[in-house]
Amino acid sequence: MAQGATLGEALSHLLRDHGARPAGRLKTYRAKQWHAQLVQLTATRHGYEALERAGLTVTARTLIHWLSEPEYAVRRSYQEQIRSAYEEAATTRPTPLPSDFQIHQFRITGTVQIARDIRDRGTHGEAPLRIDGRNGAWARIEQAWLTGQLTDEVFEEYFIDDILVEDIGDGTDGWQFPGDRYVVN
Repeated sequence: MAQGATLGEALSHLLRDHGARPAGRLKTYRAKQWHAQLVQLTATRHGYEALERAGLTVTARTLIHWLSEPEYAVRRSYQEQIRSAYEEAATTRPTPLPSDFQIHQFRITGTVQIARDIRDRGTHGEAPLRIDGRNGAWARIEQAWLTGQLTDEVFEEYFIDDILVEDIGDGTDGWQFPGDRYVVN
């Protein structure tokens, strides 16, 4: 069970409860200057691989000079490649959307509006709104998640368009969730 001030926020919490992790930044990557970044990158195989992907191709001798002399004159283009590699190494990739989340049977409690019909679903004797995730088209949500673009607002919009509508239809004038508290399980 997850809750939020909007449907999108509740869905985001539920997604994380299912084990999905967004892209993030490793806390150990705090260096600001190119030299400190290069020192940290060359301390691990992961760092060397990031340097290779950034296109930094220098001889071992040059690299030793750079590491041993912080004031060594390094071209700006090399400094940019080091920064790029550092940012890549510092960033963790998001996990894919869990398959059990995509086939989840969503029960939504909160204010639901279709045209002029506004109801508090899941309270006061009303049944929660039930959505079968198996009927949804998850591609846009997953793409937004993997690229770090899945804000609560985007999640709510895509969930309505690609999951809810695919499962139960568009309704008379579309779906809205104008409430200020939602619970999704």
